[in-house]
Amino acid sequence: QVQLVESGGGLVQAGGSLRLSCAASGRTFSRYTMAWFRQAPGKEREFVAVISWSGGSTIYADSVKGRFTISRVNAKKEVYLQMNSLKPEDTAVYYCAADYTTTPVVGPGEYDYWGQGTQVTVAS
Repeated sequence: QVQLVESGGGLVQAGGSLRLSCAASGRTFSRYTMAWFRQAPGKEREFVAVISWSGGSTIYADSVKGRFTISRVNAKKEVYLQMNSLKPEDTAVYYCAADYTTTPVVGPGEYDYWGQGTQVTVAS
């Protein structure tokens, strides 16, 4: 069982930066692939980024590639999303998710555990 708690969301001007954090409970955090998803009002939840259990493999959505960076510190049971050059279209609730697998996957249906989400609002 894994519990996830996101933090770090807020209001930022376009072009600014935010760093999201996700703190996990559970003894086997290092065995979980971790991902970030987001959901804007009236839209489906979409994949943002994923990082393998070791941190050696990452995948990004095309819309955030080159602007966002996912990372993790297994000793702290935390995963991060550094978001730079933010755009108004990045406005959404951002969710952290965990999947007990060694293979990074991008479909939300693959993930077993979810946080409650943190709001990111980018003003133009």
